[in-house]
Amino acid sequence: MELKNLRVYQPDGTFRTGGLCISGDRISAAEPSAEAADMGGLYAVPGLVDLHFHGCVGYDFCDGTQEAISAIAHYQAQNGVAAICPATMTYPEEKLAGIAQAAAAYRTEPDGAALVGINMEGPFVSAAKKGAQNGAYLHAPDADMFRRLQEQADGLFKLCDLAPELPGAMETIEALAGEVRLSIAHTEADYDTACEAFRHGARQVTHLYNAMPPLSHRAPGVIGAAADHDEVAVELIADGVHVHPAVVRTTFKVFDGRVILISDSMMATGLADGEYSLGGQAVTVRGNRATLHDGTIAGSATNLLDCVRSAVGMGIPLGQAIRSASTNPARAIGVQNDYGSLEPGKLANVLLLDEALNLHSVILRGHIIEQQ
Repeated sequence: MELKNLRVYQPDGTFRTGGLCISGDRISAAEPSAEAADMGGLYAVPGLVDLHFHGCVGYDFCDGTQEAISAIAHYQAQNGVAAICPATMTYPEEKLAGIAQAAAAYRTEPDGAALVGINMEGPFVSAAKKGAQNGAYLHAPDADMFRRLQEQADGLFKLCDLAPELPGAMETIEALAGEVRLSIAHTEADYDTACEAFRHGARQVTHLYNAMPPLSHRAPGVIGAAADHDEVAVELIADGVHVHPAVVRTTFKVFDGRVILISDSMMATGLADGEYSLGGQAVTVRGNRATLHDGTIAGSATNLLDCVRSAVGMGIPLGQAIRSASTNPARAIGVQNDYGSLEPGKLANVLLLDEALNLHSVILRGHIIEQQ
């Protein structure tokens, strides 16, 4: 496949005018010939990588079935996501083991996003900041428990979230730092505790601003600690519900090059308003707002490409939004050799977007998938 007259995304978030050649399922180093298809100046960007979401189209990853993973993977591919690292919720170890086993058994389908990892969100979180996590199943951070689950997942866990102020958290971070990416999440940690977690090896913050103390001039907390540690990336939900547009803009300035856009989507994504569930708890969805019955925000009802569009609408340059939804998450979970850019040798996952960021075509592993 040869395409010319494109605005091609570069890994630093800029664009160059040129073309793309695809050989098999990979980006080729060849230059397009004169006979290449003229794409009329469309944007060419890499397939997105969502490393934190829960479900869509009526399915939850925690359903723990092949049917659920397949439906989720197909919806994500249709909406520009080439690689998925779905998140678990706070459940007993036995339930988490079943979810891990289902993921390990799943095989990527031709028109579905590739399952490249699992994000373990819970049960190592704070009761006070649990959000939509089920408090009945909270568990102290436990490296041995994580390793048992990792064995069931055949190594698929790429992220492990925890609250660093909990008993045993620092020991768990230190024990697991060489095995999985640790992310501070659902926490009451202060600045000093968060800094200690980063010194022990934590390298990410889960959905920045949400389920943690706010940034204050005398109590900077996790947010201030992350700003002071250049090696730490921060997740951001730019759905227009979780974080104010002014704060989204500020985040991209403060955490330049370190933002990871996530959707945090739940099963209602792609469906109509109504009553759904997340982590075994009832959720009401109205528009793109999903809440527990007490008003607590419960994930989002927005896919990652729509979060990119939302971020651009808030004033974030397209290249920076794509970098945060593709290049940065791919690097965070260690799949950057195949995903996150359009460099030669990478998998040919390409989104063609028009000026209004409408999705013209999705090329998934070298073939165009039909839009439903």
